[in-house]
Amino acid sequence: MTRHVALFAYPDCQLLDVSGPWQVFASANALSLQPIYQLTLVADAIGPVATNGGLAVHATHTYHQLKDLLPLDTLLVAGGSGVMQQRDIAEVKQMLRDVAPEVRRLGSICSGAFLLAAAGLLDGCRVTTHWRHAQQLAEEYPRLSVEPDALYSESNGRYTSAGITAGIDLALSLVEADHGAQLAGRVARELVVFLHRPGGQSQFSEILRRQQAVGPLRRLLDQLHADPSVDHGLESMADLMAVSPRHLTRLFRRYLNTTPGAYLTQLRLEQARLALLHDREQLSLERLAQRWRLGGAEQLRRQFQRYYGVSPSVYRQRFATSHAASAQESASCL
Repeated sequence: MTRHVALFAYPDCQLLDVSGPWQVFASANALSLQPIYQLTLVADAIGPVATNGGLAVHATHTYHQLKDLLPLDTLLVAGGSGVMQQRDIAEVKQMLRDVAPEVRRLGSICSGAFLLAAAGLLDGCRVTTHWRHAQQLAEEYPRLSVEPDALYSESNGRYTSAGITAGIDLALSLVEADHGAQLAGRVARELVVFLHRPGGQSQFSEILRRQQAVGPLRRLLDQLHADPSVDHGLESMADLMAVSPRHLTRLFRRYLNTTPGAYLTQLRLEQARLALLHDREQLSLERLAQRWRLGGAEQLRRQFQRYYGVSPSVYRQRFATSHAASAQESASCL
């Protein structure tokens, strides 16, 4: 069966939001040696659509013609800086509302969630978007449950993804749902990406943001990130930088708005979180706390709750099984 997938582009959309998912489905066709996906690019007019990177993509249909393409298997809305203008266009929102009942899977890439939300099509759903825009999405559309760390999310038949390259993650998950892990894994290998990328998008947001602003702390932070389990104390960290502990603390305050100890604790908590997801041995909290120098089980529990908003046991129960399977499949696909 050929599934019809349409992508909605518009001026100043993000190029990878269009080309990333498109290539996943196109590669699935090529590897299957048959057209299991029919791909259509729609926009406000037939012809070139300038993306926010300057490179144009070519739309073969207008969004007014979407009704002629129904029923659609999947309709994905690209994100990008132009989405804020699109969500103010009544015709675009009405088009989405009109076709939504006859689309099996309606979704968005990155900030494309703002357009679906403005059309009222994400009310009551768990959704995600680019980490930079997650708070704005939650504030402007309180009927949505925004998950700022998710790479992609499915809720009530609505599919949303995090920023830019996460559209590839979402498209791979759709191929897997349609045709199984074997084909999706072959597509992932072809594109040299993870079938299931480990972790959430927070690994690309706050930590990377801090790494870009570390100034003279770069050499020390590289060592902390390399192995957070090392017994780093304030004195030893200061020695590595050849500065006094007081000056090191000032540097952390200036460049990272935190203390050396708090930063190291954050790194260790992230390692404990990943261990909860992928640990086949089901280590106790006490052993996890010992491994990552986070005190005892109760200290780990309190810090985890404060930083991630849930207890370690609840986090493991919600996510560990699916992520452990995902990690195993990813390892076999690369």
